[in-house]
Amino acid sequence: MHGPTPPGPRPTRRALLRGAAGGGLALTGLAAAPGAHAAAWAPGARATGAKVRDLTGPSQTGRFGAPWTDLGIPARCPDGSMLLVCGDTFDGEGVGGPDWRSPVGLRSSHADPAALTVDGCVGGGRAVGLVPEGHEGGTTAIPSDVFTVGSTMYMHLMRGVIYRTHHSDFWRSDDNGETWQYLCQWPGDQYGGQFQQKTYAVADDGYCYVLSTVFNRDITSGLLLHRVRQDALGNPAAYEPWGYAGGAWAWGNPPTTVTAARRWGEICFRAMDGGYALSWLNMAPLDLRAQFFPLPTSNLFTTPEQTTIVPTVPGRETGNAVASPYGGFIVPGSTAGDLHLAVSQWYDAQNYRVMQYRIHGLTR
Repeated sequence: MHGPTPPGPRPTRRALLRGAAGGGLALTGLAAAPGAHAAAWAPGARATGAKVRDLTGPSQTGRFGAPWTDLGIPARCPDGSMLLVCGDTFDGEGVGGPDWRSPVGLRSSHADPAALTVDGCVGGGRAVGLVPEGHEGGTTAIPSDVFTVGSTMYMHLMRGVIYRTHHSDFWRSDDNGETWQYLCQWPGDQYGGQFQQKTYAVADDGYCYVLSTVFNRDITSGLLLHRVRQDALGNPAAYEPWGYAGGAWAWGNPPTTVTAARRWGEICFRAMDGGYALSWLNMAPLDLRAQFFPLPTSNLFTTPEQTTIVPTVPGRETGNAVASPYGGFIVPGSTAGDLHLAVSQWYDAQNYRVMQYRIHGLTR
C-alpha cells in the first residue's frame, strides 16, 4: 500500500504505514556520463487506452479475504497460470481493516491478458501472507517484483516501515508460488539506498538484468543497472554493476545512474518484443510512463519516454486517465503495440484496488 498521496484526509492506517521519510539521503552514482542529457519526452504526449476490468475489490477478491489490496504484480507461473502478488491487504470495510497481510498471492487460472480474472489464491479459500511478517511497529513487506525462470519463481521484498527500508530480501518458490523459501538479503543503505527497489528482466542470454532505485517517493534517486546469472540469483556477490568510469561504460565499474535522476514510484523492467520495456510511476509530473529499447545497456537518457496513464480526479476517469494511479506492472503476454498494465489506485478507504488497463499507440 504505497500509492500517491490521495486528495483530502488520509486514512489513519496510511499515516502509520508511511511514517516519516526522515532527512536527506546522500546518494551515490548520480553523475551522468559526459554528453548525457534528460530523456526525450514531449509534455502532453500520450497514448490511448482504456480500463479492461477491476482485478481486485470486494466483488472480485472479497471471497478470498482480500477485498482491499494493491500492486498485483503479475507473473506467469510454471504451470501456465498467472500469479498476482499484492501488497498491503485488508479484510473488513476498507483500508486499515482487520487481518493485515503483505504480501499475498491471488491467482488467475487463465494467463491470457484478455482473460485475466482472479479465481483463486495462495492459501486455498483465504489469501494468506506469503512470508512471515508480523507488522510490529508498522513494518511491512512490500513486493517490488515477481518473475519466473524455468520452473522457479522469485520474489523481491522491501522490508521496514514504508519508505524507510531497513533491508530488502529475496525468495524462491518451486511450486507455482504456494510456498516460498528465503534466499538472501541486501542492506537498505547499499548504494545510498538505490538498491532498495529492484525489478528483473529475464533475458535469453542466461542473465537477468536488474534495475533499482530508492524506495521513497520524496527522494531523488538514480536508476542503477546490474546483471546476474540466472543460476546465481540468490547470491548477492554475483550481481555485477554497470557504470561509467575512465571515459567508458562497462560491466564491473561502480554503478552510475543509467538515466536522469528523479523521484521514482514503482518500476517494472521486462524482456519483451525481442528487446526490453521499462514501465514506471513518474512523480513529477505525476503519470505512468514507458520506454522501449533494444538492449539492457541502451542509452535511456535519449530513449523517448511515452506516457501510458495520466492522472485525473474521481468522477472524471475516462480512457487512460486514472484517479490516484500508481503501479503500472507489465502483464506477461503484452507487446509494445498491445500493452496491458496492472494499475493500482488509492484515494480513500473504499477506493483501493488493482485494475487492468490496455494501452495502444506506443512506439518502439
